[in-house]
Amino acid sequence: MHPTHHWYDFALLEAPGFVRLALEGRAPWEFGASLAAKPLLGLAPKGDGHPVLVFPGLIAPDLSTLPLRRFLKGRGYAAAPWKQGLNLGPRDGVIEACLERLRELYELHGRKVSLIGWSLGGIYARELAKVYPDAVRLVITLGTPFTGHPKATNAWRLYELVTGHKIGAPEIHEPLRAAPPVPTTSIFSRSDGVVAWQCSLEKPGPLHENIEVEASHLGMGMNPMTFYAIADRLAQPEGEWKPFERSGVLSLIYRDPARKGWF
Repeated sequence: MHPTHHWYDFALLEAPGFVRLALEGRAPWEFGASLAAKPLLGLAPKGDGHPVLVFPGLIAPDLSTLPLRRFLKGRGYAAAPWKQGLNLGPRDGVIEACLERLRELYELHGRKVSLIGWSLGGIYARELAKVYPDAVRLVITLGTPFTGHPKATNAWRLYELVTGHKIGAPEIHEPLRAAPPVPTTSIFSRSDGVVAWQCSLEKPGPLHENIEVEASHLGMGMNPMTFYAIADRLAQPEGEWKPFERSGVLSLIYRDPARKGWF
């Protein structure tokens, strides 16, 4: 039975401990691994040229998503940055500006836009897809805490400091739990040192899934496992979305996200 995904269901859930937090130091190695795996990533499915809008994480700029966007362009997509500087949270006008950016790409290319959001950026991607689903092809989030307890991260104090918003108000957080009405993939890691991995679990359904990777939170958007999974999801023909297939060799690389336990 799958969890019901309300924050009060994880009332005792805590932020990742010191060991997982310390493992965030592997992020540069994940970027190096992507460079080393470039020949293998060249075998990833190619795309059809549709636009992809990429959102950075908390206090991160577009530069942080440059490796991912370069990879996507190499796979044939029109990958685009969000163009709002540092992600300092949902300040006045931010969501409106994101919506305008989505409309701009939708009208420029005349095609639906796929949305990818890293950590907090995934919240934007999910919410935009709820507001303007007719312009969104699919949503992919990377280590995004959209469910579980709102303080089960090691970044909640930083979030409050940067945004001026208090964590934990049900009227703010409960609406975020609802999945977008478009194909949605949550990529998460059980060794995430910033966000408790349970907070990134989507309730699987006809249009919603989870993919587990071995990655740090800070390196998830530069990880070769993430890159391949994203390419696989984006390459599906529009209107023919199916859950990620872990058969064959992929079953050795991508573990069953529904298994019990941490390891």
